[in-house]
Amino acid sequence: MNSVHAYAAQEAEVPLAPFQIDRREPGTDDVEIKILYCGVCHSDIHTARNEWGGTQYPVVPGHEIVGKVTRVGNNVTKFKTGDTVGVGCFVDSCGRCDNCKDDLEQYCENGHTQTYNSQSQDKKTITYGGYSSHIVVTQHFVLRVSDKLPLEKVAPLLCAGITTYSPLKHWNVKAGDKVAVVGLGGLGHMAVKIAASMGAEVTMLSRSPSKEKDAQELGAHHFALTTEPETMKGLANSFDFIFDTVSAKHDYNDYLPLLRTNGVMILLGVPPTPSDVQAFHLIGGRRSIVGSLVGGIKETQEMLDYCAEKGITSDVEMININQINEAYERTLNADVKYRFVIDMASLN
Repeated sequence: MNSVHAYAAQEAEVPLAPFQIDRREPGTDDVEIKILYCGVCHSDIHTARNEWGGTQYPVVPGHEIVGKVTRVGNNVTKFKTGDTVGVGCFVDSCGRCDNCKDDLEQYCENGHTQTYNSQSQDKKTITYGGYSSHIVVTQHFVLRVSDKLPLEKVAPLLCAGITTYSPLKHWNVKAGDKVAVVGLGGLGHMAVKIAASMGAEVTMLSRSPSKEKDAQELGAHHFALTTEPETMKGLANSFDFIFDTVSAKHDYNDYLPLLRTNGVMILLGVPPTPSDVQAFHLIGGRRSIVGSLVGGIKETQEMLDYCAEKGITSDVEMININQINEAYERTLNADVKYRFVIDMASLN
């Protein structure tokens, strides 16, 4: 075991603070990574504060990780010391089920192992995430990262990027499709960028007039205020797809009528309470409401390569690790454009 520096939450209502964790010695198939940057995801806050339930303390969040390889096991063939790599939302799966065999490890039928607050495949060890100086991950779950792009801006692609890229690919969003994005935050700004890069006609749906300029700069073709009843009425039957990225409580029924016949509303945010859906909004237009959870390792690598080719990164604000509690509050207040990223050099 190697003891490394980290930041952890010890209880739901206690601020994150310095903590020492043990990382395993790299096994034959393992890659040891010195973490350079780690994005701050809304899921980190939900977990640290036990808002979804099931948090096992102490918890070390962080699943948007970019770093450099420091050691590799004897059987590792994909990576070598010095390589720039990434780690996303999960670090293992059973490898045997149909979903794993189909490169859908995120839907592992036996339970994939998330990067933090998750049971390892040994069913004993609990994982610690990227708010730490190092991490050890089996090579299959490590991703190649291009040095063409600023690495701090690449880190959020490991969650926000793949969370939006995966459903765009799965539902075959293409040039000419009309796409609406609800919520301009960490997920929403990536949905706008990637959908626009695929040739879709993108409309930003927001409650905040101040978001219009930003939406246009990110690539949105149109902007609509959801607080204006006449505007919403005029958008009825307009969109092939709606990407809902909002994690706060809101009413899905406000948006479903905006879908065309056979339109699909894709849920990416996770509100803290259940939502009612009026059946007629679905039946009346053969509309669908669906969900999507990140992507498998193969698709995540595809996304990273795509973003490197297209020059797509996240808009970030850099912080030191001792600013993490302030960053959580600012995230909740939507006071960031659009993702905090921790410079992990500040941990040492």
